Amino acid sequence: MKKLLFFLFLPVLMFAQSEFNKYFLDKTLRFDYIHAGSKTEDFYYFNSLIEEPFWGGPVKNLIDPFNFGKYKAEVFDKESGKLIYSKHYSTLFSEWQTTNEALLYSKSFEESVTMPFPKKTVTLTISSRQKDQSFVKKFTVDINPEDYFIKKDRDKVYPNFKVVNGGDPSEKVDIVLIPEGYTEKEMDQFKKDCNRFAQYLFNSSPYKENKSSFNIWGIEAPSRHSGTDIPAEKIYVNTQAGTSFYTFNEERYLMTEEYKAVRDLAANAPYDQIYILVNSDKYGGGAIYNYYATCVNFNIHSEYVFVHEFGHAFAFLADEYYTSSTAYNDFYPKQYEPLEPNITTLVDFESKWKDLIKEDTPIPTPATKEFEKRLGVFEGGGYVEKGVYRPKQDCSMKSISVDDYCTVCKRAIQRMIDYYTGK
Repeated sequence: MKKLLFFLFLPVLMFAQSEFNKYFLDKTLRFDYIHAGSKTEDFYYFNSLIEEPFWGGPVKNLIDPFNFGKYKAEVFDKESGKLIYSKHYSTLFSEWQTTNEALLYSKSFEESVTMPFPKKTVTLTISSRQKDQSFVKKFTVDINPEDYFIKKDRDKVYPNFKVVNGGDPSEKVDIVLIPEGYTEKEMDQFKKDCNRFAQYLFNSSPYKENKSSFNIWGIEAPSRHSGTDIPAEKIYVNTQAGTSFYTFNEERYLMTEEYKAVRDLAANAPYDQIYILVNSDKYGGGAIYNYYATCVNFNIHSEYVFVHEFGHAFAFLADEYYTSSTAYNDFYPKQYEPLEPNITTLVDFESKWKDLIKEDTPIPTPATKEFEKRLGVFEGGGYVEKGVYRPKQDCSMKSISVDDYCTVCKRAIQRMIDYYTGK
């Protein structure tokens, strides 16, 4: 029976591969743009087109099946109008729009989308999700792959090295680790950190069971200075990716607005996910779905932060805590079901983890000893105490705990691994 299923599935895989070969070359086209606006409006401005040498994304699953993220990039064959590639994502700008700052003035951010390099002219559209979660098309452009304005020379060209070698990048989840605030003399330390943090990832389920599905790459890109910016302490350093603590004036939020630099560094290897390792012992990190993640290398909680933040960037998992301060306002409107797979407002609980909980589990579920280890619907999550619910009383997306993803989070991660590996 297994052999029969394999031979039935083989033509599907061959068709998917032929679809990629029909429309794309095995390298990347990057579309850089400026995203600007305020709390209530946004505008898109073309910046540049860049050819990159590797394509790390899937070649079998070219259409994003997950209704996640704030934005959607779609690529259509110009001649036929057929949708041939899509990707959902979020950005730092979309988070900034929920802060008090966005009520006061407008601001611009660097952003980009990537696609397999097209063989013929394509139409790229970028759509933004509205409050009711529907998409509105915001930007459209035709791209001719023969355009001589597509940049073939790249900034920040550095050697890569393999940390974990799972196999063909088109059939694996490819993570690129970018060194931030490591000087030339600290490159050996970065390589050691890459091995250590790879082990951190595979200490946790379901990553440990799927280690063969991953490639992890490191980039030898030294910074001029060691460390990262800490504005409240008047510490400013010259680094490759321009990261800084106190993003949105939240001390532990460690991000960068220099997104073009991040993409330039990542382009030195095939990648699906970008992870920035920051040379600091101060507690902090951050992540945005299909954008990038950050983590410090020498904090006592680095293992937890590394895996927690990857849950955001890779699987669109929500924060399940609700007592810590954040800069966000009304991040999850209660009248809508959140898109994240591990929180609910009960507006459409059927679409979440209702199929996983026992029939005798009350909804909502009281946070008592009786239900301490059981999957349920516990109030508090998504930065608020009331009206948003999480699957378990504790989880790696809620508190500092290692190898503690709940069943719901594990399922979401496994589905994403299966997508990237072509299953």
